[in-house]
Amino acid sequence: MSIQSKIINGIGHIFIDRPEKANAYDRVHLDALASDFARLATTCPVIVIASAHPRFFCAGADLDALKMASPADAKNLRSQAVFSGIARSAAISIAVVEGSAIAGGCELALATDLRVIGADAVFRLPETSLGIIPAAGGCTRLPAMLGEAIAKTIILGGGEISATQAVAWGLGVDGGDDPMGTATQWAKAIKARPAEAQAAAKRIINTAAEDRSLRDEREAQAILYAKFSG
Repeated sequence: MSIQSKIINGIGHIFIDRPEKANAYDRVHLDALASDFARLATTCPVIVIASAHPRFFCAGADLDALKMASPADAKNLRSQAVFSGIARSAAISIAVVEGSAIAGGCELALATDLRVIGADAVFRLPETSLGIIPAAGGCTRLPAMLGEAIAKTIILGGGEISATQAVAWGLGVDGGDDPMGTATQWAKAIKARPAEAQAAAKRIINTAAEDRSLRDEREAQAILYAKFSG
């Protein structure tokens, strides 16, 4: 089982468990993530997403599957849809990022509402080196969170965000020696707040401008996929 989920004290937990691929996903795993998140969100006001293996959070799309992608796949990009579903859910999501969050793995972390950062965490969006772009929300959410200059450094310049930088720049909070424990305490505090007010605040913070930018990501990716998979 590559996606595992459970409820602990009223808090949803999703664990990505595909160590042989550094937690990289294909369509099956994305569908499982979407299904489990939606199911948990019906009863859990807070959902924690983590890796079952602290060495890595998620390596993004499985390259073997990605090489078979078509322009039509980009126009209906499943990863973007799944991550946007998490971003727009009434449930508050917390990513526990220990180890590497690369490409789509970074975009998954960006789609969550809050992030707990482990000491060995690193965030990268290397897609342009492959001739494609971060189209699962990376080009939209990273500049919205950290500003255009940092986003260009990471996406265009091939830079990375270390754990120390992520905390200093406000991308997440320091998980200390026990990132999962930190996330659990945060989740308990959030769960104690009125869910209706939390959902309303989240809805207002997530601006409508995001829709247009995400559409632009898909359209650009469709053009690039034609060359990438050809």
